[in-house]
Amino acid sequence: MDLDAVVGRIPDHPTPGILFYDLMPLFANAAALDFAIDAIADWARPRAVDVVIGAESRGFILGGGIAHALGAGFVAARKPGKLPGQTIGHDYALEYGTDRLEIQVGAIRPGQRVLIHDDLLATGGTSLAKVALVESQGGIVVGSAFVIELNFLGGRQILAPHEVLSLVQYSHEDVPS
Repeated sequence: MDLDAVVGRIPDHPTPGILFYDLMPLFANAAALDFAIDAIADWARPRAVDVVIGAESRGFILGGGIAHALGAGFVAARKPGKLPGQTIGHDYALEYGTDRLEIQVGAIRPGQRVLIHDDLLATGGTSLAKVALVESQGGIVVGSAFVIELNFLGGRQILAPHEVLSLVQYSHEDVPS
């Protein structure tokens, strides 16, 4: 399936000069959604995943489906103040600013095999924050899986030595006029 055909492109969102890759049309397309979940789950299955961790908010959409397909649990990495109970957090850099993710203490148990998931890999900051959160709890990162990868921003290199899967890769940015 050509997932690129169902990915929208929104120029100057969320800030001027940024081309936003909109996965909402992909999520609304049942065949594309099913294909993406199955492709990532097929790649992850040999890694014996116990838990999938997805970041707020688009990482939740496929993350739950991937976890279900793998028979694994799902952990939500959220913005500060969104989770009840005791949390741990990690600050990270974005292509256009900084942010922070938190998980609940104990959401990842020592020795659990964890798949990092998000909709898009750009600079790798969000995913590296999830790696840090998983490892701080004693979890083992077995790979990272994305729908889209922006090769020109170097996120894959930031996540090394962890294996990375991306279903659609872009080597340059063409802003539609």
